[in-house]
Amino acid sequence: MQVIIDDISRPESEVRPSEVAAALRAGRQVSTSRPTPEVIGNTYAQLAAAGHDAIVSVHLSSKISGTSQAAQVAAALVDIPILVIDSMTLAMAVGFAVLSGAEVARSGAAPDEVASTVRQRAAASTTYFYVDNLEYLRRGGRIGTAAAILGSALAVKPLLTVADGEIRPYERVRTESKALTRLEELSLAALERAAVANDLADVAVHHLDNPDGARRLVDRLSGRVQVGDIVISEVSAVLGVHVGPGTLGIVVSPRV
Repeated sequence: MQVIIDDISRPESEVRPSEVAAALRAGRQVSTSRPTPEVIGNTYAQLAAAGHDAIVSVHLSSKISGTSQAAQVAAALVDIPILVIDSMTLAMAVGFAVLSGAEVARSGAAPDEVASTVRQRAAASTTYFYVDNLEYLRRGGRIGTAAAILGSALAVKPLLTVADGEIRPYERVRTESKALTRLEELSLAALERAAVANDLADVAVHHLDNPDGARRLVDRLSGRVQVGDIVISEVSAVLGVHVGPGTLGIVVSPRV
């Protein structure tokens, strides 16, 4: 994926999230674009040439990005079987699903089984996040203009979730401290649901230029319920463009 700052486009791998945060705070022009089918197809072709006999290609939600559609086009250009997975989610909700898929792939599972594992774990994940300002999501078309205007007019700190592959408003709170408390409550509820189902869940705490908030949220969760791995991670540069500085979020991902 590409990050575009002041009309200069670079691969996401070359752009630090902190650079995105600084550019947004400075009011510079920042946007993103999906990878082209040619770029994805070149990757597929390299894997085929290296001797792989199938590819399971996992991407963030098609309702948020056109990447999985580009991957579908690219898959038709390569001679080995390619399963393109629309995860219908984002961030470490995708990441945990990919890690589970890789684990079963290493154990010798067939591509269909790998794809099934990825889909199951992605679907089981719960994501909540708080943004300091809805304007960045509005600019990128990831949330409706009406919701963004309402949030700005009321000076609220919106909590959002991912549902049916879309970013949707969940609740409104007045302050960052209340947002942090609510994220803690929602996370504990998701972890307790996983425990009732006898599923161990991994947790990712995401942020953009808000490491103190991320650490506070982890501290609040530690020792409260049984948790698998806890990952603290700044969001990717591309996601950072759309959620903006100050973002704080959590992914609860039951293992499958």
